[in-house]
Amino acid sequence: MSQVLQKPARRPWGVGLNLAAVFAGVALVIALALGPASGGMLRLAAAARLHAPDLEALAGLPQPIKAHLGAALAALTLGAALMAVRKGRLFHRAAGWVWVSLVAVTAGSSLFITSLRPGAWSLLHLLTAWTLLILPLAVVAARRHKVARHRRAMMGLFYGGFVINLVVALMPGRTLWTVFFG
Repeated sequence: MSQVLQKPARRPWGVGLNLAAVFAGVALVIALALGPASGGMLRLAAAARLHAPDLEALAGLPQPIKAHLGAALAALTLGAALMAVRKGRLFHRAAGWVWVSLVAVTAGSSLFITSLRPGAWSLLHLLTAWTLLILPLAVVAARRHKVARHRRAMMGLFYGGFVINLVVALMPGRTLWTVFFG
C-alpha cells in the first residue's frame, strides 16, 4: 500500500502578512519622522531636475555623513552582488564579513547624524537600533548553521535596511536629493 505524503498545513496568509506588517511599521516610523516636513518636500519635488552628482555638496558634508554614505553605498553594491552569487562558498563567506563590517559602519555612523532633530536622535534611529540588534544575531545564526534564520535576517537587513533607507535618503531636501536633484 502506498503512502501519500501530505504537505504541512500552511497559515492562510503565510509570510506575506508578516512582511506586510514589518513594512507597515517601517512606513509608520518614516511618516512620523518626516511628516512635519512633508509640505516643503512636495515643493522641492515639484522643482526637481536630475543632474550629475554635485561633488561640492558631497565635499562639504560632515565626516559622519561622509562615512555613512560611503559605507552605505559600498554595502548596497556588495549586498547586491551577494544576493546574486551562490551561497556558502568562499566568496560568500569572505564578502559576507566585509558586508557585515560595512553595515556596522553604516549603522554606527548614523548615530552621529542628527540633522532631522539637531542634537537629538529622530525616530529613524529606531532603524539603526534594529540593525545593530539583528546584524550580530544574523552572524550567530550563520555560525550555528541556522541557514533559514540567517537568510531571513540578512535579506531583511539588505532589503529593509538599504532599499527602504535609500528611498528615505532620496526624499526631497535630504542630502542625496541635493546631490542629484537639488
